[in-house]
Amino acid sequence: TIEALGKLSEALECVEEARGLLYTFHRRSGEADFLLGDAVDLLREAGQDALADRIDRQLVGQNVLEGRWTFQIVEEYDDTYYSLFKEFDQLARDELVGGRRHLFEAELKEARRTHGAPHHSAAPADESP
Repeated sequence: TIEALGKLSEALECVEEARGLLYTFHRRSGEADFLLGDAVDLLREAGQDALADRIDRQLVGQNVLEGRWTFQIVEEYDDTYYSLFKEFDQLARDELVGGRRHLFEAELKEARRTHGAPHHSAAPADESP
């Protein structure tokens, strides 16, 4: 059971990382659109109105996927795959181990720490000043 929950936790960590990359995609795409707007302004200042107009009309503010800006992709990911993944992770932990998290890591910590040594306590409350 602990191995299976560990694998589920590992999978969730991958999903969390993917979600972070999705936010990076969202932020970088938004930044690129604003920089593109600046480039359009500079083209106009340089007298390149025809090219500036084409870029402004066809590319500035364009959907990155059909019908979607990046925030909509992030929202859809969160509302579907991500939320369901987290729901099943919580359900499995609740049903199998009373909601406890990181059981494998907790076992590792207990096995690797030096009992009684400073900064090797089992939990934060165990540290004495």
